[in-house]
Amino acid sequence: MQIPAAQLTAFITEIFVTAGARQEVASEVATHLVEANLKGHDSHGVGMTPAYIRNIKADLLKPHAEASVHKDNGAVMVIDGNFGFGQVVGRQACDRLIERTQDTGVVVAGIRNCHHLGRIGTYAEHIAAQGLISLHMVNVVGHNPVVAPFGGRERRFTTNPFTCAIPRKNAPPVVLDMATSAVAMGKVRVAYEAGRQAPEGALIDHEGLPTTDPAVLFTKPVGALGPFGNHKGYGLAVMCELLGGALAGEWTAQPEHERGHNIINHMFMMVLDPASFGGLDAFRHEVDEMIKYIQSSEPAKGVDRVRVPGEPERESKVSRLDAGIPIADGSWQELVTAAEAAGMASARIAQMTA
Repeated sequence: MQIPAAQLTAFITEIFVTAGARQEVASEVATHLVEANLKGHDSHGVGMTPAYIRNIKADLLKPHAEASVHKDNGAVMVIDGNFGFGQVVGRQACDRLIERTQDTGVVVAGIRNCHHLGRIGTYAEHIAAQGLISLHMVNVVGHNPVVAPFGGRERRFTTNPFTCAIPRKNAPPVVLDMATSAVAMGKVRVAYEAGRQAPEGALIDHEGLPTTDPAVLFTKPVGALGPFGNHKGYGLAVMCELLGGALAGEWTAQPEHERGHNIINHMFMMVLDPASFGGLDAFRHEVDEMIKYIQSSEPAKGVDRVRVPGEPERESKVSRLDAGIPIADGSWQELVTAAEAAGMASARIAQMTA
């Protein structure tokens, strides 16, 4: 089914309000999730809502928590999300770094103890809108690992996102936003619920052999996600684990830590004002000319044109704002069930989903 973005945002907002979140918090979280769907990142979209509701009910997600400064050394900061909605405490942390960068030119920060941050590209775009460069390295803890190391068959870490955004003066930013696994865990969940095969090269079975069956992540004997690009994606995932987890969060996926059904993100970040280098005009010129040069490449057969990072998401948003957001029947039923679990009356659910 295709759901209009405005209707979906209103429904998700009311689910979180019913579960106890303040209106403005619920609206920010819902808007973030729907934006992920609009930009084609369904794995980080409204399909996360049932997990959020479960964690609110289990007191793992604190809907009223806000970000607080744990350590402030000027250009180095540590900010604690206090297990609040990642979409809220993550944005609050970014706002603090944006403000600090006005004084220091650069800030290196650890953002710890955030409930699921959602699509990391959202924060990079938020920062780029202020003319600033940002780099984000994230780990995920609180539940069992899902990604096997290159050459292994057993799960050792999670999808560990890496994101970087470069602002442009008169054009949208260049935004690289990716999981270090071959695909995001949520994309396999979407395929599983829709009865589709997973992409080639994304999964291994319990023997470490390639498979396209998404059931290997949800039924026994369990398999695993693999890293993108074999040893290269694996190496980047390890660095996200060590910088996002060990340095920023002091909490990695290693088994000394309790695992349950929580979704906790720690993020290592750098925010940089390109003007602090003193060559802002030259920087902007080189970025623009390099993008033109990249896009001038003759497209491969079957490809309409060469795109730079961030363009596919913007194109997806235009398309989905027009046609609606595709939601699999199984995922839609999970949202309805989450609304019921939050305490929304059946008549109100029927009214909002009609």
